[in-house]
Parts: sequence; C-alpha cells; structure tokens
Amino acid sequence: MKKEKIYFASDFHLGSPNLEESLKRERKIISWLNEIEIDAKKIYLLGDIFDFWFEYKKVVPKGFVRLLAKLADLVDKGIQIHFLVGNHDMWMLDYLEKEIGLKVHFREFIIEEDNQLIFIGHGDGLGKSDYKYKILKSLFTSNICKWFFSRLHPNFGIRLGQAWSNKSRKKQENSTSGEKEILVEYCKEQQKNNPVDYYVFGHRHIPMEVKIDQRAYYVNLGDWIHHYTYAVLSDQKLKLMKF
Repeated sequence: MKKEKIYFASDFHLGSPNLEESLKRERKIISWLNEIEIDAKKIYLLGDIFDFWFEYKKVVPKGFVRLLAKLADLVDKGIQIHFLVGNHDMWMLDYLEKEIGLKVHFREFIIEEDNQLIFIGHGDGLGKSDYKYKILKSLFTSNICKWFFSRLHPNFGIRLGQAWSNKSRKKQENSTSGEKEILVEYCKEQQKNNPVDYYVFGHRHIPMEVKIDQRAYYVNLGDWIHHYTYAVLSDQKLKLMKF
C-alpha cells in the first residue's frame, strides 16, 4: 500500500493519573500506531504526549518504553515523525531526536502537505488572553529556570513536576469550549493576514472542527484520556477520527 497519509495526534498525557491507567492508554496508542503504519507517510505529535517530561543531562523520566520503542521502529521504517512540545513536555532537549529519531519543534509553524497549508502547534499561549499563563511559560522555559530545576535530585524534581502537571491538566479538562474560545478567535485573526487551509492544535482536550472562513477550518485533536481522537490528511481533506 502506498504511504501517502499524514496523521496528527496530541495529548496522550502518558504517566497520568497512575501507572496502571497510563499503561492501558499506552497500549491503545501503540495499537493505533500499528494500524496506521500501513499507509502513514508522516506523523505529527502535537504536544503533551507525556504528562510531565524533564531531561536532566544524564536522566530522563522513567517509563514509556513501549511507546518509545514503537516510535523508533516507525522511524526505522522510514516514517517521518515530528514532535511539537506542549505545556506538559516543554522541557524537551535532544534525547528523542538522538535516541528515537524524532524531529522536535518548540513552537507552532506552517507546513504544506498534500497541497494544503496547515498551521500546527500545541495551542497553549496563543491568542490575546491568558496572560498569567504566558508569563509563567516564559519563566518556565527560561534557561535560568531550567538550570535551577536541574539542580534538584530527579527523585524529587520529577515527583514535583508530576504533581504540578496533574493539577494543570485537571484545570484544563474542566474548561469549556465554544465559538468564542481563545483558539478560534486566534485562528480568525491569523487568517486575515496569513491564510491557510487548516489550523490543527491540541491542548484543549475537546475534539472539534470549526469553520473559520470560506477556506479554512480549525481542528482540535481532542485527547487520549477520554476521546481517543486524531486527524488524518488524505486526498487534500483533513478529517477528525476516533480510534
């Protein structure tokens, strides 16, 4: 079968809420990857794949070996995989690039696939509001903050990070959706000056498709905690699907 489809997924939040539930979800994700590898040309993972991630110089968080092994296998088979960091795994360095072969990106950008222009990103911090989060994000991503955190022993640092991530995720899941939500308004503003065919984000945990104008659609990928949704681009059309 010709490998021509482009897949998008986000918000696996592996590691949460506990080992047992995370492992069930991880196995389901791998079943999905086994299914799509038949026709996948590229896979874009749009952030929060891990509920918490911090790379020390010689240490990475424990676990996720099944997913990492599967991703490495797909890369070895010639499937290009892009990883856009989210707000839960923003402290990514080069481990996944060197060990797994993923292409890691730290901000949103526009791609052209199947003659379609697609603006992709995790979705956090976009738009004109949520200024408190934007300040926190700029602080957390600063080199000085990462240096101080790296001074913590991994046993303490990773546990602290997991507790913070769990609190943040629960707050996000309790938020509401609607036509006037931040990402929809952001897409409408972007479309005025730099039009594309699709906007694809994660972060919101709510699968949705919203028409932006006569040309463009905003697609949110949902999550793999409650919805098990993803998007696939084929024959110049991007569709939201459920596994």
